[in-house]
Amino acid sequence: MALDPKIADRLKRTPDGLVPAIVQQHDTGEVLMLAWMDDEALHRTLTTGRATYWSRSRGEYWVKGDTSGHVQWVKHAALDCDGDTILLKVDQVGAACHTGDRTCFDADVLDVSGAP
Repeated sequence: MALDPKIADRLKRTPDGLVPAIVQQHDTGEVLMLAWMDDEALHRTLTTGRATYWSRSRGEYWVKGDTSGHVQWVKHAALDCDGDTILLKVDQVGAACHTGDRTCFDADVLDVSGAP
């Protein structure tokens, strides 16, 4: 099976065929991570309920939690208005970041100056 053509036709992919996926905790809104999907990864995610991504560094699909046990159960998926970003709302089990942090945005907070 392939990704529904109605969805595939809306996607705006990078030159290497990928779309960024922002991953958010479904009940708190906490932003957990950003990963990459192609049509097959999105199809697998939508049909299994498990977040599946394309690893640019390893050149293979990975199902979040298969090796770490830190599973992402997908509760909601949406495309942004331009079709160039996917939003996944998940129930995150354990750490989302490969470093073991809850989110990929915990460790390196930047100072913002000049904000009102």
